Amino acid sequence: MNLSFFDQFTSPSLLGIPLIMIAMLSPTLLIPSPNNRWINNRLSTIQAWLMHLITKQLMIPLNKNSHKWALTLTSLMMFLLTINLLGLLPYTFTPTTQLSMNMALAFPLWLATLLTGLRNQPSISLGHLLPEGTPTPLIPALIMIETTSLLIRPLALGVRLTANLTAGHLLIQLISTAAITLLPIMPAISLLTTSILLLLTLLEVAVAMIQAYVFVLLLSLYLQENT
Repeated sequence: MNLSFFDQFTSPSLLGIPLIMIAMLSPTLLIPSPNNRWINNRLSTIQAWLMHLITKQLMIPLNKNSHKWALTLTSLMMFLLTINLLGLLPYTFTPTTQLSMNMALAFPLWLATLLTGLRNQPSISLGHLLPEGTPTPLIPALIMIETTSLLIRPLALGVRLTANLTAGHLLIQLISTAAITLLPIMPAISLLTTSILLLLTLLEVAVAMIQAYVFVLLLSLYLQENT
């Protein structure tokens, strides 16, 4: 059976039943449950510190009325971060390489920020579509351009996350395949390729964390515009 490089992005299934939900829910198994040692547990302490740091960074540019989004944004950040990192393990599936899933996360949250602005401050939210001091002949064109840029925001969020993770996984697979193929022919070149693969893996770990942060950060900036 011949496999292509893109087969790793195919959603796994068992007896015709998609297993993507199991892959999406697996990060919850890594969250420690409360017990008598909730405060003294090192893992819980590190997790609490990380969540506090993420929440603080996301809430700094927002006003107090937007702090009710703290739980949603922090949970989304931890969810994406865990899934992206788990997807770098061998023989695992990364749900965030699926554009459908990323769009399912991006579109409702973007729409919620937009509706929040239209409900609380409709004049200011609609005012973003027309910059102040725009010449009269350019008003229709600028309104169309700003409306288009507003509507493609969720698409940009989903495509950015999908493209970065997909490209990284493909590069790792290509370089690892080259290293194995060159091993019996040119061992020195294969060793060099393996070194490059290790460096690329470290880079992909950084990309997995950065992309999760960028996804949530952009959502918080969209929320800042509408609150």
